[in-house]
Amino acid sequence: MIEIKHLYKSFEDKDVLKDINAVFEEGKTNLIIGQSGSGKTVLMKNIVGLFEPDKGEILYDGRDFVKMTKREKVLIRREMGMIFQSAALFDSMSVLDNVKFPLDMFSDKNEVDRIRRAKFCLDRVNLAGAEEKFPGEISGGMQKRVAIARAIALNPKYLFCDEPNSGLDPKTSLVIDDLIHSITEEYKMTTIINTHDMNSVMGIGENIIYICEGRMEWQGNKDQIMTSTNERLNSFIFASDLFRKVKEANS
Repeated sequence: MIEIKHLYKSFEDKDVLKDINAVFEEGKTNLIIGQSGSGKTVLMKNIVGLFEPDKGEILYDGRDFVKMTKREKVLIRREMGMIFQSAALFDSMSVLDNVKFPLDMFSDKNEVDRIRRAKFCLDRVNLAGAEEKFPGEISGGMQKRVAIARAIALNPKYLFCDEPNSGLDPKTSLVIDDLIHSITEEYKMTTIINTHDMNSVMGIGENIIYICEGRMEWQGNKDQIMTSTNERLNSFIFASDLFRKVKEANS
């Protein structure tokens, strides 16, 4: 579980995060949603330590990340897996070597065990047999699955996904959503996803944080979002005709 308490972040004269309080639950897909410029990306970067907050607490299972020493932060980062908006694979490495990379960097396993673990992770994302291919030889959806395999190679407790469906067609996006959700449940990870994809919200949104203009406006799940009375949230969610019709049908 990750808890955020009274988090503030500003850049020069602009207040970007204003008293954010949120709980991201273990074993669930936790989504951060909001318009571009709302602060959700800045929030995630504070959580993983790319930015340092001006004030507030970021608690990893009760451990305050903000107050940790440099060495303590390095150790906790080894418990994190990251999936970037672009798959961020190494073009010059094979699929297998991309997945094996964090194991080579941080694991004490021998080479045979590292290869075995990397192959296991590729099999988990249904890419067995693609080990020797290079990123340029596979589709965008397959690249995202390689990125997921790499992210879980070290058995992380915390998984962070920045717009994992960016650039994918709707059908492939559903595959990626289902894969992230099932892995989250299987490994009981605390997964946090930044997304604009309303299909992801309605498909895997077990715990949803809505941010508007740097403040947390609403927290709930995919069922509760359909009956929300928060006007800003409704304006954001039901901007499309499809979701407006779904809400009207459930009214």
